[in-house]
Amino acid sequence: MEEIIKGDLVTRLQAVKQNSGKSYNQIAQETGLTNVYVAQLFRRQAQLKPDTVPKLRAALPDLPEELLIQMVKPPLRSYDPNLIQDPTVYRLNEAVMHFGESIKEIINEEFGDGIMSAIDFYCSVDKVKGVDGKDRVVLTFDGKYLPYTEQVSRYLRLLQL
Repeated sequence: MEEIIKGDLVTRLQAVKQNSGKSYNQIAQETGLTNVYVAQLFRRQAQLKPDTVPKLRAALPDLPEELLIQMVKPPLRSYDPNLIQDPTVYRLNEAVMHFGESIKEIINEEFGDGIMSAIDFYCSVDKVKGVDGKDRVVLTFDGKYLPYTEQVSRYLRLLQL
C-alpha cells in the first residue's frame, strides 16, 4: 500500500470523526483511551495499538481499513511552528513558561533531580464548574518520573573492580 501524506491522512481522519457526530470524549469513552490520546490519534501524533483497533472500529464503523492500517504505523510526530500563534496554544505555552520554574522546583523537591516523561505520559482535558459557577478547564498531565543519572566514567568503574 502506498504511504499517505500526513496532512492528507489527518484531513481524512478528521472528516471521519466529524461525520460520525461523536466528540473526542465519546470516542475516548468507547475505546478506553483519554480524550487527548484520541485527538492525538486523529492528528497522527500517536500510534494506534493493535489491541485498540477493534475498539476504535466499533466506535467508528465508517473508519476505512486503509486509514486504520496507517494509524497502526508509528507516526511522524511533528507540529507546525505557526501553531504557537493560536491563542489557546499560546496561552498553554505562556502558562507552562510562567509556572514552569516553580513546577520544576517542586518536582526536584519531591522526587529529586529528574524530569517528567512525555513518553510514558497521560493527558486529559476536563470541564468543571468553578466555585463561581463558570466553566473551567482542567488539564491533567500525568507523566512518569525519570531521574537523571550520574555519569560515572566506565574507565574509573573498571579500575574500582
